Amino acid sequence: MIHHLSIAAQNPKHVAQVLAELFQGEAVSFPDAQYSDSYVAVSFDDYGTVVDVHPFSIELIPGSENDALFQCRQNPDASPYTATHAAISVPVSEEQIEAIAAREHWQTRHRKGLFEVIELWIENRVLIELLPPAIASGYLAFMEPQRLKQFFIAKAAST
Repeated sequence: MIHHLSIAAQNPKHVAQVLAELFQGEAVSFPDAQYSDSYVAVSFDDYGTVVDVHPFSIELIPGSENDALFQCRQNPDASPYTATHAAISVPVSEEQIEAIAAREHWQTRHRKGLFEVIELWIENRVLIELLPPAIASGYLAFMEPQRLKQFFIAKAAST
């Protein structure tokens, strides 16, 4: 289960505020002074769902052998896109997601396939798949352990 995710944004405070709105939670400054321009969207749900939003071009790198913490550095040549994405259940409706996305001028798409998700493209560059209550059950049913094992076994047999 994913409880915590970090992403980068051009406007970390604003992105954290929008995510907090979708979670019906709060956006707060990152609690570590090392990340003074970073923010956190906290859902206050039973799973401890949190999304850290760091400034664009920040990279997290492993610490040295003598340093137990990871480090951060600026990369001025960072690509605006990333393969990182997450599926997150939210307590708001698809209509609320679309209204928020329209206000922000962010792309959305209701994608149907093996399961349904609402694609939300944060700043039109970072993908978050949202699962409002009306479609979350379909995702959870597909991800049920036995069904998922059968799916992967069938896929492996067909290749």
